[in-house]
Amino acid sequence: QVQLVESGGGLVQPGGSLRLSCAGSGFTFRIYGMSWYRQAPGKERELVAAISAGGTPNYADFVEGRFTIFKNNVLKRMYLQMNSLKPEDTAVYYCNAHVNRAYWGQGTQVTVSS
Repeated sequence: QVQLVESGGGLVQPGGSLRLSCAGSGFTFRIYGMSWYRQAPGKERELVAAISAGGTPNYADFVEGRFTIFKNNVLKRMYLQMNSLKPEDTAVYYCNAHVNRAYWGQGTQVTVSS
């Protein structure tokens, strides 16, 4: 079955960096586009970044060039490199893949605070 497992979250100071990782299994990783979403307390889940099967990225406006999404099809992992983090980036970050239907990981907490 499809499984997505996120890792790499944590506590970081404003201006700092984190790299999130999503390990995928149970599907042909290289032929699917994937996405990162986030959900802050009291807010709806929102798209952060997406990458097509061919590697074309797209970003939400609020990313403003600070994040980079990329995939390693050999390792079957998707990443989100986050730089210049702001307190408003604090949220649970989720990995998403649409394989006949939407699948989600369990999420990884990112907290940006001094």
